Amino acid sequence: MLCQAGSDPRERGGGGESERARGRKGEREREILKRPAGGEGLAIRTQASLKSSRSSIFTQQIWKKQTSKTEGAVIERFAIHIILNYSQLQTHSETDGATMRRAVDVALTLLLAVSLSCRSVFGGYGMSLFAAQTSPPDPCYDEHGNPRRCIPDFVNSAFGKEMRVSSTCGKTPSRYCVVTSDQKGDERTRNCHTCDASDPKKYHPPAYLTDLNNPHNLTCWQSENFIQYPQNVTLTLSLGKKFEVTYVSLQFCSSRPESMAIYKSMDYGKTWVPFQFYSTQCRKMYNKPNRAVITKQNEQEAVCTDSHTDMYPLTGGLIAFSTLDGRPSAHDFDNSPVLQDWVTATDIKVIFSRLHTFGDENEDDSELARDSYFYAVSDLQVGGRCKCNGHASRCVKDRDGSLVCECKHNTAGPECDRCKPFHYDRPWQRATAREANECVACNCNLHARRCRFNMELYKLSGRKSGGVCLNCRHNTAGRHCHYCKEGYYRDLSKPISHRKACKEIPVAPPTTPSSSTEEPSDCDSYCKASKGKLKINMKKYCKKDYAVQVHILKADKAGEWWKFTVNIISVYKQGESRIRRGDQFLWVRAKDVACKCPKIKPGKKYLLLGNDEDSPGQSGVVADKGSLVIQWRDTWARRLRKFQQREKKGKCKKP
Repeated sequence: MLCQAGSDPRERGGGGESERARGRKGEREREILKRPAGGEGLAIRTQASLKSSRSSIFTQQIWKKQTSKTEGAVIERFAIHIILNYSQLQTHSETDGATMRRAVDVALTLLLAVSLSCRSVFGGYGMSLFAAQTSPPDPCYDEHGNPRRCIPDFVNSAFGKEMRVSSTCGKTPSRYCVVTSDQKGDERTRNCHTCDASDPKKYHPPAYLTDLNNPHNLTCWQSENFIQYPQNVTLTLSLGKKFEVTYVSLQFCSSRPESMAIYKSMDYGKTWVPFQFYSTQCRKMYNKPNRAVITKQNEQEAVCTDSHTDMYPLTGGLIAFSTLDGRPSAHDFDNSPVLQDWVTATDIKVIFSRLHTFGDENEDDSELARDSYFYAVSDLQVGGRCKCNGHASRCVKDRDGSLVCECKHNTAGPECDRCKPFHYDRPWQRATAREANECVACNCNLHARRCRFNMELYKLSGRKSGGVCLNCRHNTAGRHCHYCKEGYYRDLSKPISHRKACKEIPVAPPTTPSSSTEEPSDCDSYCKASKGKLKINMKKYCKKDYAVQVHILKADKAGEWWKFTVNIISVYKQGESRIRRGDQFLWVRAKDVACKCPKIKPGKKYLLLGNDEDSPGQSGVVADKGSLVIQWRDTWARRLRKFQQREKKGKCKKP
């Protein structure tokens, strides 16, 4: 219904109603639908209000009689059904179609009344008449606070908007004649009037296209007389932002056009795309086949039809275009980007291409005949919803007066079409009935204010996390600002999110392991110190029991050993010692350090590959002259992960 998310023809499911509530709702709907066909049941109930009402008072009186939301939903569906099928039931007789036209008048009125009663997209316009004292629950979240899809109210987005037209009668006073005929259509009479812009009672301005449509006080826009093909008349409507359009309808005060086209723009009138064509000669007028079959391959293309093009009735005819009717993917709209794009519009343009005539415009009394042919429309409606991609329940005006979505789910933009800053841990997605697809904040442990999204990391994580923190503060580093940068060590007494979790490594005294220990004379025969750049390959990886990335924090002499305090950043392989990440001790014999086998300096990061040995202390890792200690390069991380995967597959056979 107009006030309810999910009443759009493409909306399905929803709600958490109990079985009993749904039962009562079903009984209520059946009771309403049992009322007389053709709209009389609804018309009887609203006639008293229609006769004595004007402007918004008249619509309010109608809505006051709608005693429940359920009834409002049924009324909306019933009214749209009448509008979209009315033209197919019209006959050559004006009197035979009178009942149906009255039903359509009521249907259009009810649609507007329901939309006016909703929370409006325009701020002050259309506020609920019975607003509760307490604020209603946010429809974008369930009762447990979990995000869910939400959509703005269904409205007539054309109501009250300014129309631009290429022709309007009355710039200079001019005669126009209204044609009536008998039931058979054989005898026609013309009643002539004057269109005069200087006289409000005789003027037919464009504003009448989108004003309140009162069937008992019709106001009609009217073009100049006999603007015939190849000339045309154009109506242009700007919606102010992107809408998802459900239908476009025009109710005529004249006979309907013989040929007409509806266009849409998605870029505020810069470019136009055809929406629908109507003509008795589709191929000749628009180079389109008549009533072409719509398939999944062409469901985003406009088609041409000869329906809605009959000359009769001479007044009160309706043309209604449903954007999703007959489109194969309409039942799965959530998963059809093609149709989501198809129904999106910022502007609507209607082009009247050719008038219907009786063929008397070239006869002797042709001037009188030509004064009888013009375009006149009492009501233009564009039914739809403010486009918010399932992340907002209403649209409001911003500081500049522009219409924008009131975005939820950590989204931003006029259509909630992007994630708001710092919420880039997964890519933006449209909300669906199954998934709200809210944007998620990056995990930077409170050390960064900016982040970016990385699709490759997102895929590697199993589509769970793709955020990369930028400009980590508080002496942290890493994708999540989750370890200390070079020159700092982790204070384990504080959580990683603490601003003082990383402490600066004290400046080492002049006595470093290499300088405080004299190099023994037999180093050349004891071990071979590494020279130049060492390389890491699968063979070296497989020969060792463990492979870790370490950050050397400080060094202390302990008898015949050097005890290095290290922070183990990553573990790529481990033996029986079960090495854990975090701060640990690395033990190296004093003679190995003196001979630079291995060569280690505090403050540096290394890749350490070694074998399990008993440490002289209670815990820690042991390195010796046979261990590989290579200064760390970030490019090695991916290579080591590949080695790790190969080892799991049994491709790493230790000699």
